[in-house]
Amino acid sequence: MKDQNNCCQLNKREGVFKGFLFGLIPHAFCIGFILFSFLGSAIFVARFKYFLLSPYFFYILIAVSFLFATIAAIIYLRKVKCLCFMGLKSKWRYLTILYSTTILANLLINFIVFPALANVNYRNEAVNQEELTELSMSVNIPCSGHAFLIIDELEKDNGIRFINFKMPNVFTIKYDSGYTSPDKIVSMDIFKSFEAKIVN
Repeated sequence: MKDQNNCCQLNKREGVFKGFLFGLIPHAFCIGFILFSFLGSAIFVARFKYFLLSPYFFYILIAVSFLFATIAAIIYLRKVKCLCFMGLKSKWRYLTILYSTTILANLLINFIVFPALANVNYRNEAVNQEELTELSMSVNIPCSGHAFLIIDELEKDNGIRFINFKMPNVFTIKYDSGYTSPDKIVSMDIFKSFEAKIVN
């Protein structure tokens, strides 16, 4: 009886680990883009950017993450000889842990980790913002991980001095009107893939 309880506990821990792993999968390219941006590796940033420019890529990966979770559940149920309706009922705790942690990992990354990291921006430091003009724009990005892609492109405009990202898709920008303008900002190439609208 003791060994059986230990086995059940191990399966629960395995379900949590797999759930977080499958939750991370959709964000792999965003994580890679962020990591190599901080490391200053332009070659790898360009490669990750190629995938992130597809507005549907994130949704495909979300579907893949749940597909992997389902495959893992099927393999587990076959291993314990419970791949049947009654087996699903008897192993509902494991399956609940697996899928709920997959969802939790996605929510944690999308609503906490990515938004917090997006505003770690070198231009946001020691800038006299009283001399700048402010605008806010909404950008049709599929997830908060794409905020890094938008910020990376905005930083190429030398007139932009401050960028702040707010969930779910609003970017507050402060710029030097002598160097750039709202029309110039909105016409940047990145906004051909992700539509931008000025909201103030």
